[in-house]
This record gives sequence, C-alpha cells and structure tokens, in this order.
Amino acid sequence: MTSDDTGGSRPPAADGRPASVGAEDPAGAGGAEAREAETEEGAPSGAPRAERTRGRRGRRSKSGSFWRELPILILVALGLALVIKTWVVQAFFIPSQSMENTLLVGDRVLVNKFIHHFRDIERGEVIVFNGTDSWDEPAPAAEAPGDPVSAALRWVGETFGVVPTGRDYIKRVVGVPGDVVACCDDQGRVTVNGAALDEEEYLFPGDAPSQEPFGPVTVGAGQYWVMGDHRSISYDSRRHQNDPGGGTIPEERVLGSAFVIVWPFERWTVLAAPGTFEQTALAAPGHVAAATPLGLGLAGAVPLTLAGRAAVRRWRAGIERRSSDR
Repeated sequence: MTSDDTGGSRPPAADGRPASVGAEDPAGAGGAEAREAETEEGAPSGAPRAERTRGRRGRRSKSGSFWRELPILILVALGLALVIKTWVVQAFFIPSQSMENTLLVGDRVLVNKFIHHFRDIERGEVIVFNGTDSWDEPAPAAEAPGDPVSAALRWVGETFGVVPTGRDYIKRVVGVPGDVVACCDDQGRVTVNGAALDEEEYLFPGDAPSQEPFGPVTVGAGQYWVMGDHRSISYDSRRHQNDPGGGTIPEERVLGSAFVIVWPFERWTVLAAPGTFEQTALAAPGHVAAATPLGLGLAGAVPLTLAGRAAVRRWRAGIERRSSDR
C-alpha cells in the first residue's frame, strides 16, 4: 500500500535496507552549505557565518587603521628629524671647490652640532659656520620659495644635505682665540704663534699655503681664523680682513664640526685634524690664561672636598656617641 501523505512510510531500498532521508538529493541544501563554508577565506568550513563576517571586517579594520596612522607616523618622523637637525647632527652638501681635495663638489658630510658644548673648537677641525655679521657673500643667497610645497621640499633637502643651505660655509680652523696667525715664513709657510704648519697633507696639489702674505693677525676672544684647503681659489679669512671681525668668524656662528663624508659611498672618510696641528709649539699664552681659572677651580675643589668629608665623619661620630650615651 502506498501513500502520498508526508507522514506515510517510505519504500525500502533495493538491497533491503531502509532508505535514509535525503539520500536521493546529495547536492541538496546540506551539500551547498558545505561548499559555501569551504569557499570562505580564512574561516574553517564549520565556522558560523557571523564569525566569518567578523573576520573579514577585522582584516579591513587593520588595513584602514594603518592608513589612518600613517600621517601621524610621518609627522613624528619629521619632528624627530627636526630635533636631530637642530641639536645633534645635520647633513651638508658641498657646493664649491674651496676645500678640494679634502672635500669635492657634491660630497655630503655629517656635522656634529653638540660636541662643542662639551669642548672647545680645535685647530685643524673642519667646521661649518654661518657668515651672517662677519663675511659678505659675493653671490646673493638663495631666495626663499614662494609656495609652501617648495618650501617644505627645500627644508627636507637642506635637512638631509641634498641642496646647499645658503649662507653657510665650510672651512678648516687654523687659528683659535689668542693665536697669532701669519704668512709667510722664509719657506712660504703659514705660521701659528711662530710655529710653521706642514700642510702638504691636506692642501690642494700644487697650491702654495697662501698666494699673498698676511698678518700677523691676532685672533680675538670667541673668534676663529679659517682657511680653505684649495688655497688658490678659497675665499676665506685672508680675503675677509676688511669685513667685521677682520676676517675671523664668531664662535656663536659655528654650526658644528664636520666629522665624516657619507656620500658618495666610495668617498666615505672620517675627517680628523691633521697631525701638524698637534705641535706643542702652537700653544699660545692666551690658552694658558684661559686654562688658569679651570686650574684654580680644581685646586680649590680638592681641599673643599676633603674638608667636607671630614665634617661628615665628625657629624656621624657625634651621632654615634649620643646614641651610646642613651
């Protein structure tokens, strides 16, 4: 007896086993759901639909979070670059031939801007300084860009030493405060405090120490006498003697000491002071006088320290005696 009722009995299978529900429709609803689960990215086949949706939203949220944070990261990087440029290290581009062959046109050097807070500027150092109020620039300084985008690009270029910085110069220190600098002795050499400099190590090949005699010039307090290594074309202290400072540059205009060539890579070199500036004969009376206050300070510090220690010992001994009396 057959029945069309939904609650009627199902005929047995040909092999005698009872037929299971859904056996006739293997590609039915259950199979479709399985295939749909398998096609979900990054979600297990048995994961609920809501969980898979949350996974996709999470991935989109992480991507969006990066782009939202990118402007902040850029601002932080620019802020750090500004701090480093102002107080620590700055890159400078070499635009002229005045320091050849030590520095060539197109070289990039790093300048230490904080070292002179801990020690004095020394002879033989290569320094970068600003010529304002001391030297007259023969060529006009570069005009400031008119639009903000160009100004920002120029700032980045100057920060990383890609473009020149305008009225900044790079020269070698020959005379420090108290020195007497002159040229030339009977062998045509520059002298500092009467001691001749052996400059063959760093002068441009074929150049004389100076094409014209000068001095003697006494370097004033807080001033420095500087010269380029390519003496025949360098527009340095010798040719600024009619400017304020008599050719010397003021300490407050020194930006820092160039200590390494970083570009091009094949010219990577540490810029150390040449050995000729280590002569003991270069010492001037002014330097001894300058060192006297420090020596007096150290001499006074020793007895004061000893007296302080003795007072502390007496104080502790008195406390111990009062404690034992109790």
